[in-house]
Amino acid sequence: MRINDFTILVVDDEIEYQNTMSIILGSKGYRVLTASSGNEAIETIKDNDVDLVITDLKMPGLSGIELVKRTRCLNSDINIIIVTAYGTIESAVEAIKLGADSYFVKSDDPQNLISAVGQLAKIKELSNENRILKENFARQDAFLESKSKAFKKVLDVCDKAAETNINVLLLGESGVGKEVVANYIHVNSSRCNNHFVPVNCQSFSSGLIESELFGHEKGAFTGASGKRIGRFEEAHSGTIFLDEIGDLPLDTQSKLLRTIENRTIERLGSNKRIELDFRIISATNKNIEELISTGDFREDLFYRINTLTLTIPPLRERREDIPGLIDFFVKKIEKEQKKPIKRIDDDVLDKLYNYDYPGNVRELKNLLERLITLSENGIITFDKSDGYLPINFNTHLIKSDGLREARKAFEKEYIEGALKLNKYNISKTANQIKISDRQLWNKISELEIEIVKK
Repeated sequence: MRINDFTILVVDDEIEYQNTMSIILGSKGYRVLTASSGNEAIETIKDNDVDLVITDLKMPGLSGIELVKRTRCLNSDINIIIVTAYGTIESAVEAIKLGADSYFVKSDDPQNLISAVGQLAKIKELSNENRILKENFARQDAFLESKSKAFKKVLDVCDKAAETNINVLLLGESGVGKEVVANYIHVNSSRCNNHFVPVNCQSFSSGLIESELFGHEKGAFTGASGKRIGRFEEAHSGTIFLDEIGDLPLDTQSKLLRTIENRTIERLGSNKRIELDFRIISATNKNIEELISTGDFREDLFYRINTLTLTIPPLRERREDIPGLIDFFVKKIEKEQKKPIKRIDDDVLDKLYNYDYPGNVRELKNLLERLITLSENGIITFDKSDGYLPINFNTHLIKSDGLREARKAFEKEYIEGALKLNKYNISKTANQIKISDRQLWNKISELEIEIVKK
Protein backbone atom coordinates (compact mmCIF):
# COMPACT_ATOMS: atom_id res chain seq x y z
CA MET A 1 0.00 0.00 0.00
CA ARG A 2 1.37 3.43 -0.96
CA ILE A 3 1.08 6.09 1.77
CA ASN A 4 -1.11 8.20 -0.53
CA ASP A 5 -3.43 5.20 -0.83
CA PHE A 6 -4.21 5.53 2.89
CA THR A 7 -7.34 7.69 2.94
CA ILE A 8 -8.31 9.69 6.02
CA LEU A 9 -11.69 11.35 6.55
CA VAL A 10 -11.61 14.31 8.96
CA VAL A 11 -15.07 15.05 10.40
CA ASP A 12 -15.57 18.31 12.34
CA ASP A 13 -18.05 21.16 12.26
CA GLU A 14 -15.16 23.62 12.66
CA ILE A 15 -13.82 24.44 9.18
CA GLU A 16 -10.58 25.79 10.65
CA TYR A 17 -9.83 22.44 12.31
CA GLN A 18 -10.63 20.61 9.07
CA ASN A 19 -8.19 22.79 7.16
CA THR A 20 -5.46 22.47 9.78
CA MET A 21 -5.67 18.68 9.85
CA SER A 22 -5.82 18.51 6.06
CA ILE A 23 -2.57 20.46 5.81
CA ILE A 24 -0.78 18.45 8.53
CA LEU A 25 -1.90 15.01 7.30
CA GLY A 26 -1.55 15.97 3.63
CA SER A 27 2.06 16.99 4.26
CA LYS A 28 2.71 13.45 5.49
CA GLY A 29 1.51 12.06 2.17
CA TYR A 30 -1.94 10.84 3.20
CA ARG A 31 -5.04 11.37 1.06
CA VAL A 32 -7.38 13.56 3.14
CA LEU A 33 -11.15 14.03 2.78
CA THR A 34 -13.28 16.28 4.98
CA ALA A 35 -16.88 16.43 6.19
CA SER A 36 -18.66 19.03 8.36
CA SER A 37 -21.25 16.70 9.87
CA GLY A 38 -21.89 13.09 10.72
CA ASN A 39 -24.43 12.70 7.93
CA GLU A 40 -22.02 14.16 5.36
CA ALA A 41 -19.34 11.77 6.67
CA ILE A 42 -21.60 8.75 6.12
CA GLU A 43 -22.17 9.74 2.48
CA THR A 44 -18.42 10.28 1.99
CA ILE A 45 -17.68 6.82 3.41
CA LYS A 46 -20.22 5.27 1.03
CA ASP A 47 -18.61 6.97 -1.99
CA ASN A 48 -14.93 6.43 -1.11
CA ASP A 49 -12.54 3.76 0.14
CA VAL A 50 -11.83 5.28 3.54
CA ASP A 51 -9.19 3.72 5.83
CA LEU A 52 -9.42 6.02 8.86
CA VAL A 53 -12.06 8.39 10.26
CA ILE A 54 -10.93 11.18 12.61
CA THR A 55 -14.10 12.65 14.07
CA ASP A 56 -15.14 15.24 16.61
CA LEU A 57 -17.25 13.90 19.48
CA LYS A 58 -19.65 16.81 19.87
CA MET A 59 -21.33 17.87 16.62
CA PRO A 60 -24.81 19.08 15.72
CA GLY A 61 -27.02 16.38 14.26
CA LEU A 62 -25.30 13.00 14.13
CA SER A 63 -22.82 12.90 17.04
CA GLY A 64 -19.36 11.39 16.96
CA ILE A 65 -20.60 8.42 19.00
CA GLU A 66 -23.41 7.76 16.51
CA LEU A 67 -20.95 8.14 13.64
CA VAL A 68 -18.76 5.43 15.22
CA LYS A 69 -21.78 3.08 15.34
CA ARG A 70 -22.83 3.81 11.75
CA THR A 71 -19.28 3.50 10.42
CA ARG A 72 -18.84 0.13 12.09
CA CYS A 73 -22.04 -1.06 10.39
CA LEU A 74 -20.90 0.21 6.99
CA ASN A 75 -17.36 -1.16 7.14
CA SER A 76 -15.84 -2.81 10.19
CA ASP A 77 -12.33 -2.50 8.71
CA ILE A 78 -12.29 1.32 8.95
CA ASN A 79 -10.18 2.63 11.84
CA ILE A 80 -11.68 5.43 13.95
CA ILE A 81 -10.04 8.11 16.11
CA ILE A 82 -12.16 10.39 18.31
CA VAL A 83 -10.85 13.94 18.76
CA THR A 84 -12.74 16.48 20.87
CA ALA A 85 -12.38 19.57 23.00
CA TYR A 86 -14.55 17.91 25.62
CA GLY A 87 -12.31 15.27 27.17
CA THR A 88 -13.99 13.08 29.72
CA ILE A 89 -13.14 9.55 30.80
CA GLU A 90 -16.78 8.52 30.30
CA SER A 91 -16.80 9.68 26.68
CA ALA A 92 -13.47 8.00 25.97
CA VAL A 93 -14.64 4.69 27.45
CA GLU A 94 -17.89 4.81 25.48
CA ALA A 95 -16.08 5.58 22.22
CA ILE A 96 -13.58 2.74 22.70
CA LYS A 97 -16.36 0.30 23.62
CA LEU A 98 -18.15 1.15 20.38
CA GLY A 99 -15.06 0.45 18.33
CA ALA A 100 -12.96 3.62 18.21
CA ASP A 101 -9.22 2.85 18.12
CA SER A 102 -7.99 5.95 19.96
CA TYR A 103 -9.23 9.06 21.76
CA PHE A 104 -7.47 12.44 21.80
CA VAL A 105 -8.20 15.89 23.25
CA LYS A 106 -7.75 18.80 20.82
CA SER A 107 -5.67 20.78 23.29
CA ASP A 108 -3.07 17.98 23.49
CA ASP A 109 0.10 17.88 21.39
CA PRO A 110 -1.08 17.03 17.83
CA GLN A 111 2.10 15.00 17.34
CA ASN A 112 0.55 12.25 19.46
CA LEU A 113 -2.37 12.08 17.02
CA ILE A 114 -0.02 12.07 14.01
CA SER A 115 1.96 9.19 15.55
CA ALA A 116 -1.25 7.21 16.14
CA VAL A 117 -2.25 7.75 12.50
CA GLY A 118 1.17 6.52 11.35
CA GLN A 119 0.88 3.38 13.47
CA LEU A 120 -2.59 2.59 12.08
CA ALA A 121 -1.36 3.13 8.50
CA LYS A 122 1.58 0.77 9.10
CA ILE A 123 -0.68 -1.91 10.62
CA LYS A 124 -3.02 -1.60 7.63
CA GLU A 125 -0.09 -1.93 5.24
CA LEU A 126 1.24 -5.06 6.98
CA SER A 127 -2.26 -6.54 7.14
CA ASN A 128 -2.74 -5.96 3.40
CA GLU A 129 0.63 -7.51 2.58
CA ASN A 130 -0.15 -10.58 4.68
CA ARG A 131 -3.59 -10.98 3.10
CA ILE A 132 -2.19 -10.55 -0.41
CA LEU A 133 0.54 -13.13 0.17
CA LYS A 134 -2.03 -15.65 1.43
CA GLU A 135 -4.26 -14.99 -1.59
CA ASN A 136 -1.35 -15.35 -4.02
CA PHE A 137 0.02 -18.58 -2.58
CA ALA A 138 -3.50 -20.03 -2.36
CA ARG A 139 -3.65 -19.84 -6.16
CA GLN A 140 -0.72 -22.26 -6.55
CA ASP A 141 -2.28 -25.53 -7.67
CA ALA A 142 -0.84 -29.04 -7.61
CA PHE A 143 -0.33 -29.18 -11.36
CA LEU A 144 2.75 -26.98 -10.87
CA GLU A 145 4.36 -30.06 -9.29
CA SER A 146 4.75 -31.57 -12.72
CA LYS A 147 6.45 -34.72 -13.97
CA SER A 148 6.08 -33.57 -17.58
CA LYS A 149 9.30 -32.45 -19.29
CA ALA A 150 7.36 -30.04 -21.53
CA PHE A 151 5.62 -28.40 -18.59
CA LYS A 152 8.79 -28.29 -16.49
CA LYS A 153 10.44 -26.41 -19.36
CA VAL A 154 7.61 -23.83 -19.24
CA LEU A 155 8.10 -23.39 -15.49
CA ASP A 156 11.86 -22.93 -15.97
CA VAL A 157 11.21 -20.06 -18.37
CA CYS A 158 8.64 -18.66 -15.89
CA ASP A 159 11.34 -18.58 -13.20
CA LYS A 160 13.54 -16.49 -15.49
CA ALA A 161 10.64 -14.20 -16.41
CA ALA A 162 9.87 -13.67 -12.72
CA GLU A 163 13.30 -12.10 -12.24
CA THR A 164 12.34 -9.31 -14.67
CA ASN A 165 9.40 -6.98 -15.27
CA ILE A 166 8.84 -7.89 -18.92
CA ASN A 167 5.30 -8.37 -20.25
CA VAL A 168 4.43 -12.02 -20.86
CA LEU A 169 1.87 -13.52 -23.25
CA LEU A 170 0.57 -16.99 -22.34
CA LEU A 171 -0.91 -19.14 -25.11
CA GLY A 172 -2.79 -22.40 -24.79
CA GLU A 173 -6.14 -24.11 -25.00
CA SER A 174 -8.97 -23.24 -22.65
CA GLY A 175 -8.54 -24.83 -19.22
CA VAL A 176 -4.76 -25.50 -19.33
CA GLY A 177 -4.14 -23.26 -16.30
CA LYS A 178 -2.91 -20.01 -17.79
CA GLU A 179 -4.03 -18.02 -14.71
CA VAL A 180 -2.14 -20.31 -12.35
CA VAL A 181 1.01 -19.98 -14.47
CA ALA A 182 0.60 -16.20 -14.51
CA ASN A 183 0.25 -16.19 -10.73
CA TYR A 184 3.32 -18.43 -10.45
CA ILE A 185 5.35 -15.74 -12.25
CA HIS A 186 3.91 -13.07 -9.93
CA VAL A 187 4.51 -14.99 -6.68
CA ASN A 188 8.14 -15.61 -7.62
CA SER A 189 8.78 -11.99 -8.63
CA SER A 190 9.72 -8.90 -6.63
CA ARG A 191 6.05 -7.87 -6.84
CA CYS A 192 4.83 -10.80 -4.73
CA ASN A 193 3.86 -8.59 -1.75
CA ASN A 194 1.35 -6.73 -3.91
CA HIS A 195 -1.85 -7.68 -5.71
CA PHE A 196 -2.20 -10.22 -8.49
CA VAL A 197 -5.33 -8.97 -10.26
CA PRO A 198 -6.98 -11.30 -12.79
CA VAL A 199 -9.43 -9.87 -15.34
CA ASN A 200 -11.35 -12.05 -17.79
CA CYS A 201 -11.78 -9.71 -20.76
CA GLN A 202 -14.43 -12.01 -22.23
CA SER A 203 -16.73 -11.62 -19.20
CA PHE A 204 -17.58 -7.96 -19.73
CA SER A 205 -19.54 -6.20 -22.44
CA SER A 206 -17.80 -3.53 -24.51
CA GLY A 207 -19.62 -0.89 -22.46
CA LEU A 208 -18.38 -2.21 -19.10
CA ILE A 209 -14.84 -3.43 -19.73
CA GLU A 210 -13.29 0.06 -19.65
CA SER A 211 -14.92 0.86 -16.32
CA GLU A 212 -13.63 -2.47 -15.01
CA LEU A 213 -10.07 -1.81 -16.15
CA PHE A 214 -9.72 1.93 -15.57
CA GLY A 215 -12.39 2.74 -12.96
CA HIS A 216 -14.84 5.62 -13.00
CA GLU A 217 -15.86 8.76 -11.16
CA LYS A 218 -19.28 9.39 -9.68
CA GLY A 219 -21.75 10.28 -12.43
CA ALA A 220 -19.48 9.10 -15.26
CA PHE A 221 -22.40 7.14 -16.70
CA THR A 222 -25.89 6.06 -15.76
CA GLY A 223 -25.65 3.97 -12.63
CA ALA A 224 -22.24 5.28 -11.53
CA SER A 225 -23.41 6.29 -8.05
CA GLY A 226 -19.90 6.60 -6.62
CA LYS A 227 -16.23 6.57 -7.45
CA ARG A 228 -14.72 3.15 -8.25
CA ILE A 229 -11.07 2.32 -8.77
CA GLY A 230 -10.32 0.03 -11.69
CA ARG A 231 -8.29 -3.14 -11.89
CA PHE A 232 -5.16 -1.28 -13.03
CA GLU A 233 -5.18 0.87 -9.88
CA GLU A 234 -5.77 -2.25 -7.80
CA ALA A 235 -2.71 -3.81 -9.46
CA HIS A 236 -0.41 -0.86 -8.62
CA SER A 237 3.05 -2.24 -7.74
CA GLY A 238 1.71 -5.70 -8.57
CA THR A 239 0.62 -7.71 -11.61
CA ILE A 240 -2.51 -7.45 -13.74
CA PHE A 241 -3.48 -10.61 -15.61
CA LEU A 242 -5.55 -9.96 -18.74
CA ASP A 243 -7.12 -13.29 -19.61
CA GLU A 244 -8.76 -13.74 -23.04
CA ILE A 245 -7.13 -10.52 -24.23
CA GLY A 246 -8.00 -11.48 -27.80
CA ASP A 247 -11.63 -10.63 -27.00
CA LEU A 248 -10.97 -6.98 -26.11
CA PRO A 249 -12.89 -4.48 -28.28
CA LEU A 250 -10.68 -2.42 -30.59
CA ASP A 251 -11.41 0.90 -28.87
CA THR A 252 -10.43 -0.62 -25.52
CA GLN A 253 -7.27 -1.99 -27.14
CA SER A 254 -6.32 1.59 -28.06
CA LYS A 255 -6.73 2.75 -24.45
CA LEU A 256 -4.80 -0.26 -23.19
CA LEU A 257 -1.94 0.53 -25.56
CA ARG A 258 -1.75 4.12 -24.22
CA THR A 259 -1.85 2.79 -20.66
CA ILE A 260 1.08 0.46 -21.32
CA GLU A 261 3.10 3.15 -23.10
CA ASN A 262 2.49 5.97 -20.60
CA ARG A 263 2.06 3.96 -17.39
CA THR A 264 -0.94 6.15 -16.58
CA ILE A 265 -4.71 5.70 -16.55
CA GLU A 266 -7.66 8.07 -16.58
CA ARG A 267 -10.84 7.01 -14.82
CA LEU A 268 -14.03 7.31 -16.86
CA GLY A 269 -15.51 10.74 -16.21
CA SER A 270 -12.15 12.32 -15.38
CA ASN A 271 -9.23 13.76 -17.33
CA LYS A 272 -6.83 13.45 -14.39
CA ARG A 273 -3.90 11.15 -15.15
CA ILE A 274 -2.94 8.66 -12.44
CA GLU A 275 0.60 7.31 -12.60
CA LEU A 276 0.86 3.59 -11.90
CA ASP A 277 3.47 0.85 -11.67
CA PHE A 278 2.28 -2.52 -12.92
CA ARG A 279 3.32 -5.61 -14.80
CA ILE A 280 1.04 -7.09 -17.49
CA ILE A 281 0.67 -10.80 -18.13
CA SER A 282 -1.82 -11.59 -20.90
CA ALA A 283 -3.36 -14.83 -22.11
CA THR A 284 -5.50 -16.11 -24.93
CA ASN A 285 -6.59 -19.35 -26.56
CA LYS A 286 -6.97 -17.58 -29.89
CA ASN A 287 -4.50 -17.07 -32.73
CA ILE A 288 -3.56 -13.40 -32.22
CA GLU A 289 -1.67 -13.17 -35.51
CA GLU A 290 -4.80 -14.34 -37.32
CA LEU A 291 -6.84 -11.71 -35.47
CA ILE A 292 -4.31 -9.07 -36.58
CA SER A 293 -4.69 -10.14 -40.21
CA THR A 294 -8.49 -9.78 -39.97
CA GLY A 295 -8.20 -6.37 -38.29
CA ASP A 296 -9.63 -7.57 -34.97
CA PHE A 297 -6.45 -7.02 -32.93
CA ARG A 298 -3.97 -4.15 -33.01
CA GLU A 299 -0.51 -5.18 -34.18
CA ASP A 300 1.21 -2.48 -32.08
CA LEU A 301 -0.56 -3.75 -28.94
CA PHE A 302 0.51 -7.30 -29.78
CA TYR A 303 4.17 -6.25 -29.82
CA ARG A 304 3.71 -4.53 -26.44
CA ILE A 305 2.25 -7.54 -24.64
CA ASN A 306 4.42 -10.35 -26.03
CA THR A 307 7.97 -9.49 -25.02
CA LEU A 308 8.01 -13.14 -23.99
CA THR A 309 5.53 -15.72 -25.29
CA LEU A 310 4.93 -19.04 -23.54
CA THR A 311 2.74 -21.87 -24.83
CA ILE A 312 1.27 -24.06 -22.08
CA PRO A 313 0.87 -27.70 -23.17
CA PRO A 314 -2.59 -29.29 -22.99
CA LEU A 315 -3.27 -31.97 -20.38
CA ARG A 316 -3.22 -34.78 -22.97
CA GLU A 317 0.45 -33.90 -23.58
CA ARG A 318 1.30 -34.14 -19.87
CA ARG A 319 -0.63 -37.30 -19.11
CA GLU A 320 1.89 -38.32 -16.44
CA ASP A 321 0.50 -35.49 -14.28
CA ILE A 322 -3.10 -36.78 -14.29
CA PRO A 323 -2.79 -39.13 -11.25
CA GLY A 324 -1.34 -36.35 -9.08
CA LEU A 325 -4.03 -33.91 -10.24
CA ILE A 326 -6.79 -36.40 -9.47
CA ASP A 327 -5.41 -36.90 -5.96
CA PHE A 328 -5.13 -33.14 -5.39
CA PHE A 329 -8.60 -32.27 -6.68
CA VAL A 330 -10.33 -35.12 -4.85
CA LYS A 331 -8.84 -33.96 -1.52
CA LYS A 332 -9.75 -30.35 -2.25
CA ILE A 333 -13.31 -31.10 -3.41
CA GLU A 334 -14.16 -33.54 -0.62
CA LYS A 335 -13.07 -30.88 1.87
CA GLU A 336 -15.18 -28.20 0.16
CA GLN A 337 -18.23 -30.47 -0.10
CA LYS A 338 -17.63 -32.04 3.33
CA LYS A 339 -18.03 -35.41 1.62
CA PRO A 340 -15.16 -37.85 2.33
CA ILE A 341 -14.21 -40.21 -0.49
CA LYS A 342 -13.07 -43.72 0.51
CA ARG A 343 -12.46 -45.19 -2.92
CA ILE A 344 -12.53 -44.55 -6.67
CA ASP A 345 -13.34 -47.66 -8.71
CA ASP A 346 -10.55 -48.91 -10.97
CA ASP A 347 -12.64 -48.55 -14.14
CA VAL A 348 -13.26 -44.90 -13.27
CA LEU A 349 -9.54 -44.26 -12.69
CA ASP A 350 -8.63 -46.07 -15.90
CA LYS A 351 -10.94 -43.90 -17.98
CA LEU A 352 -9.86 -40.73 -16.18
CA TYR A 353 -6.20 -41.57 -16.86
CA ASN A 354 -6.77 -42.25 -20.56
CA TYR A 355 -9.29 -39.59 -21.55
CA ASP A 356 -7.91 -36.81 -23.78
CA TYR A 357 -9.56 -33.87 -21.97
CA PRO A 358 -10.42 -31.28 -24.63
CA GLY A 359 -11.30 -29.02 -21.68
CA ASN A 360 -7.92 -29.76 -20.04
CA VAL A 361 -7.31 -29.34 -16.28
CA ARG A 362 -10.55 -27.42 -15.82
CA GLU A 363 -12.50 -30.32 -17.36
CA LEU A 364 -10.77 -32.85 -15.10
CA LYS A 365 -11.65 -30.79 -12.02
CA ASN A 366 -15.26 -30.38 -13.12
CA LEU A 367 -15.62 -34.10 -13.85
CA LEU A 368 -14.31 -34.96 -10.39
CA GLU A 369 -16.65 -32.42 -8.77
CA ARG A 370 -19.57 -34.07 -10.49
CA LEU A 371 -18.43 -37.61 -9.64
CA ILE A 372 -18.00 -36.69 -5.97
CA THR A 373 -21.38 -34.93 -5.89
CA LEU A 374 -23.07 -38.05 -7.28
CA SER A 375 -21.09 -40.59 -5.23
CA GLU A 376 -22.71 -42.68 -2.50
CA ASN A 377 -21.13 -44.02 0.70
CA GLY A 378 -17.80 -42.42 -0.21
CA ILE A 379 -17.33 -44.57 -3.33
CA ILE A 380 -17.02 -43.13 -6.84
CA THR A 381 -18.51 -45.31 -9.57
CA PHE A 382 -19.78 -44.53 -13.07
CA ASP A 383 -23.07 -46.36 -12.60
CA LYS A 384 -24.14 -43.72 -10.03
CA SER A 385 -23.54 -40.94 -12.55
CA ASP A 386 -25.39 -42.40 -15.52
CA GLY A 387 -26.94 -39.62 -17.58
CA TYR A 388 -24.73 -36.91 -16.11
CA LEU A 389 -21.33 -37.77 -17.61
CA PRO A 390 -20.03 -39.04 -20.96
CA ILE A 391 -19.36 -42.70 -20.11
CA ASN A 392 -17.18 -43.76 -23.04
CA PHE A 393 -14.22 -41.49 -22.41
CA ASN A 394 -11.76 -43.59 -24.41
CA THR A 395 -13.59 -43.36 -27.74
CA HIS A 396 -15.18 -39.96 -27.22
CA LEU A 397 -12.57 -38.09 -29.23
CA ILE A 398 -12.09 -40.74 -31.90
CA LYS A 399 -15.72 -40.43 -32.93
CA SER A 400 -15.43 -36.66 -33.28
CA ASP A 401 -14.47 -34.86 -36.45
CA GLY A 402 -11.32 -33.17 -35.18
CA LEU A 403 -10.42 -31.23 -32.05
CA ARG A 404 -12.90 -28.40 -32.62
CA GLU A 405 -15.82 -30.80 -32.86
CA ALA A 406 -14.48 -32.77 -29.88
CA ARG A 407 -14.42 -29.63 -27.76
CA LYS A 408 -17.90 -28.74 -28.95
CA ALA A 409 -19.15 -32.22 -28.06
CA PHE A 410 -17.56 -31.98 -24.63
CA GLU A 411 -19.07 -28.55 -23.98
CA LYS A 412 -22.52 -29.79 -24.93
CA GLU A 413 -22.31 -32.88 -22.71
CA TYR A 414 -20.77 -30.89 -19.86
CA ILE A 415 -23.39 -28.13 -19.94
CA GLU A 416 -26.24 -30.62 -20.35
CA GLY A 417 -24.97 -32.50 -17.31
CA ALA A 418 -24.61 -29.30 -15.26
CA LEU A 419 -28.12 -28.17 -16.23
CA LYS A 420 -29.56 -31.52 -15.27
CA LEU A 421 -27.68 -31.51 -11.96
CA ASN A 422 -29.08 -28.04 -11.18
CA LYS A 423 -32.60 -28.94 -12.34
CA TYR A 424 -32.26 -26.58 -15.31
CA ASN A 425 -31.84 -23.47 -13.12
CA ILE A 426 -29.86 -21.10 -15.35
CA SER A 427 -28.33 -18.93 -12.60
CA LYS A 428 -27.25 -21.91 -10.47
CA THR A 429 -25.79 -23.69 -13.48
CA ALA A 430 -23.90 -20.58 -14.67
CA ASN A 431 -22.52 -20.06 -11.17
CA GLN A 432 -21.36 -23.70 -10.94
CA ILE A 433 -19.52 -23.67 -14.26
CA LYS A 434 -18.25 -20.13 -13.63
CA ILE A 435 -19.69 -18.20 -16.55
CA SER A 436 -22.35 -15.48 -16.70
CA ASP A 437 -26.04 -16.18 -17.32
CA ARG A 438 -25.72 -14.45 -20.69
CA GLN A 439 -22.77 -16.64 -21.72
CA LEU A 440 -24.69 -19.76 -20.67
CA TRP A 441 -27.73 -18.77 -22.77
CA ASN A 442 -25.39 -18.16 -25.73
CA LYS A 443 -23.88 -21.64 -25.31
CA ILE A 444 -27.34 -23.24 -25.02
CA SER A 445 -28.30 -21.60 -28.31
CA GLU A 446 -25.00 -22.33 -30.06
CA LEU A 447 -24.92 -26.00 -29.01
CA GLU A 448 -28.66 -26.51 -29.54
CA ILE A 449 -29.22 -27.74 -25.99
CA GLU A 450 -32.78 -28.53 -25.06
CA ILE A 451 -34.07 -26.95 -21.85
CA VAL A 452 -36.35 -29.28 -19.92
CA LYS A 453 -39.00 -27.30 -18.06
CA LYS A 454 -39.70 -28.63 -14.60
